[in-house]
Amino acid sequence: MQNFDNLYINGQWTASSDPGFIEVIGAVSEEVIGRVPCGTQEDVDRAVSAARGAFEPWAATPVAERAALLTRLHQGLVERSDDIAGTVTAEVGMPLKFSQRIQAGLPIAIMQSNAALILDHPLEERIATSLVLHEPIGVVACITPWNYPLHQIVAKVAPALAAGCTVVVKPSSDAPLSAFILAEIVDKAGLPPGVFNLVSGRGTTVGEALARHVDVDMVSFTGSTAVGKRLSILAAETIKRVSLELGGKSASVILDDADLLLAVKGTLAACLLNSGQTCSAHTRMLVPERLYEKASSLAVEVAKTYAPADPYSDRTRVGPLVSAEQRERVRRYILTGIEEGAELLLGGVEAPEGLGKGFYVTPTIFGRVTPSMTIAREEIFGPVLAIIPYGDEEDALRIANDSIYGLAGGVWSADQERAVRFARRMRTGQVDINGAPFNILAPFGGYKQSGVGRELGTYGLEEFLEVKSIQLKA
Repeated sequence: MQNFDNLYINGQWTASSDPGFIEVIGAVSEEVIGRVPCGTQEDVDRAVSAARGAFEPWAATPVAERAALLTRLHQGLVERSDDIAGTVTAEVGMPLKFSQRIQAGLPIAIMQSNAALILDHPLEERIATSLVLHEPIGVVACITPWNYPLHQIVAKVAPALAAGCTVVVKPSSDAPLSAFILAEIVDKAGLPPGVFNLVSGRGTTVGEALARHVDVDMVSFTGSTAVGKRLSILAAETIKRVSLELGGKSASVILDDADLLLAVKGTLAACLLNSGQTCSAHTRMLVPERLYEKASSLAVEVAKTYAPADPYSDRTRVGPLVSAEQRERVRRYILTGIEEGAELLLGGVEAPEGLGKGFYVTPTIFGRVTPSMTIAREEIFGPVLAIIPYGDEEDALRIANDSIYGLAGGVWSADQERAVRFARRMRTGQVDINGAPFNILAPFGGYKQSGVGRELGTYGLEEFLEVKSIQLKA
């Protein structure tokens, strides 16, 4: 049990004004594994006040000192990496071997990269007779999801602190525990009081209070498109900056000259990572009609190697979903796919054999999916792949772009230049060519209803900077 009974506000562990707590249910055990305070509007006001009071001195802190403090946070994350990985596996269900590399490893790398980036980032420039300054935007509300809980926090907090902003973090109620580990690291590292604040609680209370708060200058949110729209409306009341990383329905396009087995394996890996609970998951696999039978047969055989199992085993590739609610949501989508006439090639709504506990869903493959079907259009957020046959390359492009989303995607071809030409025409924020790896220094974010703004690298850092022009006499 990991019980955190206090919020972290103004450099101190302090009780919430609400004596109640939010219980955290384990994805693996289906039992209570911890609790966190149920924050209130009053707690938000205290945290924002602390962040506002700390902003000017933190913004005035020399860049080298801010970078040094981020380096201390990086070291703290390294020291607590085993705790972080184990905690996220218990909360979310990602197999431990992946949590070690991703759920703990990515925050470590991102904190380190921002400590280095701010040292080299130009914060002022001369343009003719103008001096252009890049200044921290102010108090930032970081509202984060449950699927990559600490990664998404650090992807916001690290560049915000590097830029000279102060932050109030609101973690997901489903997976808040790693955020409190980060607060412990912050406390040990000796950040000035008020620079980092943590308020757990319900989204409708804490998240919405932060979005509408007059003393919050920016909201950085990762989560569903529906909640992103709601927070944008609230933030508009005070015309604050809003950065959104939202949903996706990413297409993996296999061109007719691709190595078919490699492409199918890569698509399934990108679809089933974290049991499909990934906003950039490649959940639509587009294949040439003449290769459909072979591709679908390969997809079934490859997916069988992703049998759900105990996430603490080194051999496990797919663990449970985060909650009973999420499991039921995914099952409803599977039933909808069947009702609308898609061919169920593997999986379904039945619980995997031999797993008495845990919110498991068997990896599910649908074939002969048409672009108009619900499972081809809506984000499922589970281990479900839709295989969509296409005619020619123009047809593939039309299908790939026929979505309200535009977060990620993939292209597979024996000719990299051909793949890049196709990728240039995709209306999406990130495209992987032949399974190329994730790059934490490249910008990440979406087109259309997948979001506004970018995270990671210099583009992510610039989200937290305002631009000022000082006109000088010649």
